[in-house]
Amino acid sequence: MKILTFSGSTPAEALKKAQLEVGEDAMLIETREIQKKSLGKSALYEIVVGVEEEFLSKPISRNKEPLAQQRPLAQKSSDVLFNISEAAKQISKIAEVTEEERAPKQVSQAPSEDLKRIKDEIEKLGDKVKIIQNMFWNEKSPKTSVAIPPEFAEIYRLAQQSGMNQDHLDEIMQLTLEHMPSKMRENSETVKRYFQVVLRKMIPVRMETSPKMGGKKVVMLVGPTGVGKTTSIAKLAARYSYLLEKKYKVGLVVLDTYRIGAVEQLMQYARMMKLGIETVVDPPEFSSALNSLRYSDYILIDTMGSSPYDKEKIEKIYECLRSNDTDYSVDVVLVLPSSIKYEDLKATYDNFAPLGIDTMMFTKLDETRGFGNIFSLVYETKIPISYFSVGQEVPEDLVVSNSDFLVDCLLNGFRKGELS
Repeated sequence: MKILTFSGSTPAEALKKAQLEVGEDAMLIETREIQKKSLGKSALYEIVVGVEEEFLSKPISRNKEPLAQQRPLAQKSSDVLFNISEAAKQISKIAEVTEEERAPKQVSQAPSEDLKRIKDEIEKLGDKVKIIQNMFWNEKSPKTSVAIPPEFAEIYRLAQQSGMNQDHLDEIMQLTLEHMPSKMRENSETVKRYFQVVLRKMIPVRMETSPKMGGKKVVMLVGPTGVGKTTSIAKLAARYSYLLEKKYKVGLVVLDTYRIGAVEQLMQYARMMKLGIETVVDPPEFSSALNSLRYSDYILIDTMGSSPYDKEKIEKIYECLRSNDTDYSVDVVLVLPSSIKYEDLKATYDNFAPLGIDTMMFTKLDETRGFGNIFSLVYETKIPISYFSVGQEVPEDLVVSNSDFLVDCLLNGFRKGELS
C-alpha cells in the first residue's frame, strides 16, 4: 500500500483532491489541521490516504464537464455530504433486511460465517460514513481551544447542543483525548461509550438512605418561585409514606405563608395522605414546629418561593435555620428547573448558596430537550443531585438520582415512556 498526503484549505477540499488524484479506492487514514486560520492566512488541512499499488496503475476518470458547467468545490462538497447521508440510510436498510433474514434461522442454527462477515463489513462501512460526515461537520464547527478529531465530532456536537457550558465541554474533551486508549478511537461508538463513562464519573449524586434507628431526617426544599417545590414535597411525602419497603411516618412544615394557594395545596395533600402539618409564620416558631412533629421519621419543609435576587425572603429562610435549637440537622435541597440555561442556574445557585445547600433537585425534565446545563452546574459546584422530577403526577413522576440517567438524557434525550 502506498501512503499519500493531500492538503487544502478545508478537509473537504483536501479529500476532493485525493479523489481526483487516486480515485475512490483510497482509504482515509488521518485528517489533521496543520495551520490554524489567522489574520491574513487561511487554514490548512492535510489528509493522509492509503491506496493499493494496483489501483495506482489504473487510469483515473477525470471530470470532463465543460468549464462553464463545472460547480464550485464547496457546492460539490455539499453534494458529497448529501450522498454520504443517503448511503448511510441505505446501509441501515441493508442491515435491517439482513437481520430479518437471519431471525427465523437463529432458532435452529448459528448464523453462517458469510452473514457474520457481511454484517461486520456493513458496520465498518457505516462507521466510515459517519467519520466522513463528521469531518464535514468539523470543517464548519466553531473554533475551540481543543482540536476535535472526526471520530469525536458526534459526541462533541451532542454535548454542545445540550446546553453544556463551552469551557466545561472543552475541559472534558481535553481530558478524554488525553486518557482514552488509542484502540478505542477506532470507531465513534466506542468513543461515545468512553465519553459516557467519563461524564458519569463527573456527576456527584446523593444516594437515597433511610433514617437510622431512632433517628429522623429533616429535609427543607428551597428555590425560586414556580419550580415545583410544593408538588415535589408531595411526591417525597408519598414516596416515604407508601412506596418504600417500610412505610415511614411523615410530617410537613410550611414556611410559604406568603402564598395562601400553596399552603392550601399542601394541606390538601396532607389530608389525603393523613400526614401531620405545621405552619410557621415567624422564625422563632420553626423549632416548635419541628418538635411538634417529633414522632415522624421524615419531616419535609416547604419554603416560600422567591426570586433568586430577593435577598429579604432568602434571609428569612436563613433566620429559620439559624433559630433551630433542636437536635435535628436540616438537609437543605435546592430545587431548580432544568428548562433554563446554565448561566441562570448558576446565578440562582449563587444566591441561595448562603443557606448551605446539601443537595440539588431538578424539576421539569419533561419540558426541555437539553440537559448539559444540569451537568455543568453540578460539575462547577460539586453539589450532588438527590432527585429528578419528570412531570406533574404525584407520586409517579419522581426519579431517585443516578448518573446514568442524567448522562443518557444528555446524549440521547429524555424519554419518559421508558422510565421503569
